[in-house]
Amino acid sequence: MKATTFVGLGLAALLLGSTGSHAKTLVYCSEGSPENFTPAINTTGTSFDAARPVYNRLTEFKRGTTEVTPGLAESWEIADGGKTITFHLRKGVKFHSLKDFKPTRDFDADDVLFSFNRQWKSDNPYFKVSGGKYDYFNDMDMPSLLDTIEKKDDYTIVFHLKSPNVAILANLAMDFASIASAEYADFLLKKGTPEQFDQAPVGTGPFSFVAYQKDAVIRFKKNPDYFGEKALVDDLIYAITPDATARYAKLKAGECHINAYPRPADLPEMQKDSSLKVISASGLNIAFWAFNNSKPPFEKKEVRQALSMAIDRDAILRDVYLGAGEKAKTLIPRTMWSYDDKIPDYPYDPEKAKAMLAAAGVKTPLEIDLWYQPVQRPYNPNGKRIGEMMQADLAKVGVNAKLVTYEWGEYRKRAQAGEDMTAQLGWTGDNGDPDNFFFLDSCVDGKPVQNNIPKWCNAEFDDLLVKARVIPDQAERAKLYQRMQEIEHDEAPELLVAHSTVFEAMRAGVTGYKQSPLGTHEFQGVDLQ
Repeated sequence: MKATTFVGLGLAALLLGSTGSHAKTLVYCSEGSPENFTPAINTTGTSFDAARPVYNRLTEFKRGTTEVTPGLAESWEIADGGKTITFHLRKGVKFHSLKDFKPTRDFDADDVLFSFNRQWKSDNPYFKVSGGKYDYFNDMDMPSLLDTIEKKDDYTIVFHLKSPNVAILANLAMDFASIASAEYADFLLKKGTPEQFDQAPVGTGPFSFVAYQKDAVIRFKKNPDYFGEKALVDDLIYAITPDATARYAKLKAGECHINAYPRPADLPEMQKDSSLKVISASGLNIAFWAFNNSKPPFEKKEVRQALSMAIDRDAILRDVYLGAGEKAKTLIPRTMWSYDDKIPDYPYDPEKAKAMLAAAGVKTPLEIDLWYQPVQRPYNPNGKRIGEMMQADLAKVGVNAKLVTYEWGEYRKRAQAGEDMTAQLGWTGDNGDPDNFFFLDSCVDGKPVQNNIPKWCNAEFDDLLVKARVIPDQAERAKLYQRMQEIEHDEAPELLVAHSTVFEAMRAGVTGYKQSPLGTHEFQGVDLQ
């Protein structure tokens, strides 16, 4: 019997109350399979979601908000003009157990050192395990920011920074900064199976990992020792269901309780169904179409500007987003501080686009590839349909676009490597700070960061980004970000498509679920009536 069938039958029986058990099982219809279960080596929301029930961080975002609160650090002090942060760690925090691993000690400073040194120090025995790529750690400029991490005692750890960074406490609440068990890492190293560390995770979170059946199901169970907001269900299941229509069918049948990525076309029917409820919020997100600035003719900003005017974004918003969003003028949505509404929009003007391409010396027909996203994301409800609409618009200005896609993990990896000519991608904010959006177009030492899909570098933009990280005054920071928005608009490294409204659907009996502005899905505090 397939795992997905088992999940459906088991939950149907549970909802009918015929199991004879008081145990509660919450089923989340997830949209894809995780790459692994260690956030430090991931870059996709799908993988972060799969690991999030297991882990905590030094600081946390209060569930459903961007407010930074204590996590594994119960308090901290900032000194030396913002260059020294002393964290006082929570005592008595228990790590999870697995079938072949039982922790012998509580969480302490050694686990913090291990979790950061794995990503930072090449002599750490886990540095090269599972490929040894730590994109978030590097893209958040942690190697340049950190001077030392010092263990004062078992429950005091000090971050010494080379320069102040006003976003550091929010950054440490991000998934890449999750704290894992150093004892578990040592256990697997001695056993000769260090790669298991990234496939069977051990953390301190509200749920502990039980099992993963690839492309089918992930199972977690309640952590009774959790120090924070408790899990109210006994078991948590991720029913991996990439197809949006199949997710809706499972939701209607009671085979899952929560569907995070409903198709916009299904929303009216969902909203009429008394057995379901639909929630929504303005997304802290951006969808874009990136031009690979390292490949001709996209090294010319006039070509990028021309193609920005070739796409009818109003039609995309109307037909794909079904009006649930707005055209983007800058990387950040208008709900975020430092948004500059004075930035002009690129109009839809195919005739001007053709004239600009000709003036830039582009001979038509121009052959390009157009990569479209293979999965739904909060900022992109249907990558293939958007790709088809872009393809039709481009044909009107003499550009023949070949549609290309890959499996999601492969797509991300290849786009980050710059294999595409043009590619759809996007972003959901990690921490509510503008820095977390603008770094997407940044370069370090003249080289694009991993998530810089357009492979565009601008010295003034990068200088302003670095300056904004050390200025404590928000109004002064906002002025720098507004100048960066002007540069980004003029240079057009990507066409900014839309900021979407994010919808989530669930069974009417789900209580306590909070929609996150960061696009995360968290299940502690969630119950079933």
